[in-house]
Amino acid sequence: MYRMRRWSARHAAALHHLYDQVERGLAKIFPRLQQAGLPKTEKVILWVEKPLKQFLFDSQSCGQCTLGSTGMSCPMNCPKTLRNGPCGGVRPGGKCEVKPEMDCVWVVAWEGTRHLKPEQRALHIVQPPLDARLKGRSAWLRAAAQRAMQQKPGVQP
Repeated sequence: MYRMRRWSARHAAALHHLYDQVERGLAKIFPRLQQAGLPKTEKVILWVEKPLKQFLFDSQSCGQCTLGSTGMSCPMNCPKTLRNGPCGGVRPGGKCEVKPEMDCVWVVAWEGTRHLKPEQRALHIVQPPLDARLKGRSAWLRAAAQRAMQQKPGVQP
């Protein structure tokens, strides 16, 4: 998993584009997904989303994905689960304070954002606290619902 995490950060631009296309596609069909029933739809989406994100990003399935903002590096891999940047205990060479054999997730995120277009770089945006109730839920479906609401104000999640 660690190798894939590093690979994903190095290929952040292509993965960011792919991730964006998935969200756009789901947003377009969101009204149909609602008609089918969101709980049932979420199970189907998770069947694809969870293993794919776990393989590529070592995703921890928090349900509030910030991969697009963090250079395609899952901040939940930080042993301290920090969502808004490094803890201040980053060791020399960019190693983790808690797990010295591991690169700091935020160093990897910074490296990943260097591969993104300037307008896609969002490390500076403060993320809200993690909502533990969403753990294991589909972040793709949440993002699609938000996007659908922005595109068509009458759409309800």
